[in-house]
Amino acid sequence: MKQPSAHQDNAREDAMNDAEGKAATAAPALPALGLVGMLRWAWTQLTSMRTALMLLLLLAIASVPGSIWPQRVQDAFAVQRWIEENPTVGPVLDFFQMFDVYSSFWFSAIYLLLFISLIGCIIPRARKHWQQMRSAPPRTPRKLERLPEYGAVELDDRGPAPAQALEEAAQVLRRRRYRVQVRPQDEDQRAGSIGAEKGYLREVGNIIFHVSLVGVLVCVALGAMFSYRGQKVIVEGEGFVNALAAYDNFFPGTWFSEDQLDAFSIQLNEFDRAFDRQVTPEGEAGPQWGNALDFTAWVTVQDGTDGVPEDTTLKVNAPLNMGGANLYLVGNGYAPVVTVRDAEGDVAFSGPVITRPDDGVYTSMMVIKAPDASPEQLGFQGLFLPTAVDAGEGMAVSADPEPFNPELHLNAYAGNLGLDEGIPQNVYVLETENLEVLNSREVDAGGIVLAPGEVHELPDGLGTVEFEEVLDYIAIDITYNPGELGILVFSLTATAGLITSLFLRRRRAWVVVEKTDSGRTLIRYGLLARGEDFRLRDENAAIRRDFEKIWPVSPPQTHITTDSHATTPTGKRG
Repeated sequence: MKQPSAHQDNAREDAMNDAEGKAATAAPALPALGLVGMLRWAWTQLTSMRTALMLLLLLAIASVPGSIWPQRVQDAFAVQRWIEENPTVGPVLDFFQMFDVYSSFWFSAIYLLLFISLIGCIIPRARKHWQQMRSAPPRTPRKLERLPEYGAVELDDRGPAPAQALEEAAQVLRRRRYRVQVRPQDEDQRAGSIGAEKGYLREVGNIIFHVSLVGVLVCVALGAMFSYRGQKVIVEGEGFVNALAAYDNFFPGTWFSEDQLDAFSIQLNEFDRAFDRQVTPEGEAGPQWGNALDFTAWVTVQDGTDGVPEDTTLKVNAPLNMGGANLYLVGNGYAPVVTVRDAEGDVAFSGPVITRPDDGVYTSMMVIKAPDASPEQLGFQGLFLPTAVDAGEGMAVSADPEPFNPELHLNAYAGNLGLDEGIPQNVYVLETENLEVLNSREVDAGGIVLAPGEVHELPDGLGTVEFEEVLDYIAIDITYNPGELGILVFSLTATAGLITSLFLRRRRAWVVVEKTDSGRTLIRYGLLARGEDFRLRDENAAIRRDFEKIWPVSPPQTHITTDSHATTPTGKRG
């Protein structure tokens, strides 16, 4: 029989090596993940603590645009004006809901994902902690001296037997709030040991913090859905009833219903302003002269249709609670009573005009619109000066915030005010581009200057304007948020849980009781902390002091030996 040649053997070996190399470099066949596996992987990623922290940071970043651009829920006119002043960028930002940040789809998506992530983190974590609390402390290490903190106490001849010392050591640990398990004698310890653990409230505080965070998110969501906020200006002698049509501005929640408006009413009887009137020893006005000190609104309120009217006060930072809503005093000013008559002598406008203070002496802007005037609509804009003084060159300024010398300085216009076209207008703005100027400093007729009780006739017999008297007004902010109490409660519990998790430490302790060769009782103990614990040494010293209080401790010896252990004279870790 012919034997294979060396060349054939080398070829066969090369072929085998090539086959083995291809097998080694071939990609392993991985099983398909599948839909269920993909969903399980996505849920694991979403419910991780890392994802929750990232979503929390992302939520904080997403709220930044709400402080950069005006929001419709706060001031719809400011949003409209911003868009008009920025015709290129404004519509783009509006498309991405930058003026409705907190109700936008992208902010709501982050909010919802954070909510789900937190719940997914809390439930398994709480279940695991519950199992740990019910489980026994870890078994006693064989070499306690290797633990971070270690100590030993040798009792003299008057000391208790090992079995009794074991029970007394367990009582010491219980008094120090350890959860204790006494373990009977086994092959390695002559009398037995103790396993103890404390600090479970640390994780409980951590869980409470995360549960409270979820509670805050839920209450904020409830408030966004069912809350409402509105503003109302009330003139002295007038009132307000909590009805939707009575609000000047109203911002409802997503799921708001008019049925949520509980009946209550408030009437402004009088308004008092307190200003600084201190003078220097030379009799001159002090440096703070005229600064506002306090505002007090004397009001009559009635809570509910069957409630009894009650006189009370409304002050800044001292809101009234009525019908579950809070009423805040947020502004005040003067409302001069003006009557406008048209060319035929008919009253086209009559009543108090809300002015807007622009400075500390209540120099106030005002606008009057009389669309019912005939033959042409009339409009007025100008200033109300509480204490008018001549500033020269035909100019006047207000020298004091109180109405010592009130005057109206107005410009008059005639024409189409645009109120009949159905387009909403700002009541504090008069569009004068398409109006005819009747009175102004730039025309021969001059501007209008009126004191209380005076009447001015308009040019061309178009009518008259009369300044009758000055009244006060207040601006109140009415807010209802069913989630605000829950937010407060959960914020407090979150703070308590956070403090608990920061200041408590998870500690484990073991005690072994043995007999020495001389027949005395030796108690050895060791301590271990989960995580860094700079007070573990203090705990070691405290346990030793407690042991020395209940047992007669023998003086330190040069060396203590048992069948299997040795300690240093001090009993500390050697």
